[in-house]
Amino acid sequence: MELGIKAGSWCCLAHIVLRIVLRILSLFGLKNLLGILRQHQPLRLHLERLPPTNPLDKYLHISIVTPSFNQVQFVGHTIQSVLNQQYPNLEYIVIDGASSDGSQQVIAQVEEHLTHWISEADKGQTEAINKGFRLTTGEIMGYLNSDDLLLPGALNTVADYFSRRPDIDVIYGHRILIDEHGKAIGRWILPPHTSLAYAWADFVPQETMFWRRSIWDQVGGQLDESFRFAMDWDLIARFSSIGARFYRMPRYLAAFRVHAKQKTSMEMETVGADESERVIVKMHGRKVGRSERRLRVMPYLIMHMLQDAQNRKSYLNLIN
Repeated sequence: MELGIKAGSWCCLAHIVLRIVLRILSLFGLKNLLGILRQHQPLRLHLERLPPTNPLDKYLHISIVTPSFNQVQFVGHTIQSVLNQQYPNLEYIVIDGASSDGSQQVIAQVEEHLTHWISEADKGQTEAINKGFRLTTGEIMGYLNSDDLLLPGALNTVADYFSRRPDIDVIYGHRILIDEHGKAIGRWILPPHTSLAYAWADFVPQETMFWRRSIWDQVGGQLDESFRFAMDWDLIARFSSIGARFYRMPRYLAAFRVHAKQKTSMEMETVGADESERVIVKMHGRKVGRSERRLRVMPYLIMHMLQDAQNRKSYLNLIN
């Protein structure tokens, strides 16, 4: 009992100290932006100002899957963001869930540039992604939802790093937030990788994440279809369980679109909360209360705030 009290006291003290640190950082204009989807008024995004990428000596074989269902206003932009990479060794597959809003016609217009696409009823996004990946053969893998965008140079950047670092299994990067019209409304600047990035909360931006097929095969070669919200976090947990090595690229790799019908906005507090708890239990072997999770992630949030301050000027250059 005495040990429990002491442990609880130390936990409470640590919480207080970390909150004080956060308050001090806020006095210097540093803010926690992780988890906040709309951070400022919509502003034009100047993608042409992103750092250029150079031609590569070796273009690794990359496979990307886009699951789509009734996203006619966005899916064309998503597909073009991948095709406009002009990456010469790309395998791009679109899996549509029998959309009824005109998405099929949009996809058909560019079918000659796709490796494969199908439109048929499915059980949801996770099954669609698995269906697409079963058709792929690329050494590097990733999926891009039909409302998000790859940013210029993303695939060259990813392929270059994987080529130079055979010891790295998973790559992810910074995220730009965009609205329904493609205007910038914020950013998530991620600190250098640490297990805190995924052990207590889902901080890794899914649309920026790429991994080697070798570790995909080691964890079963598919997403867990019992998840419809946190399947990416569950995949990260499974990668971690086999000792996969992660690297956070110091670059914006993709844009995450925020809109009214988006699953993240609609299901975060319901399905998202339940599935997140399942991942937490899988990783830690027990349920973890919200107060403990907040305490556990505070060091990561502090690192984020410092990293964001260092990168603020580069973001402002993209929107001014």
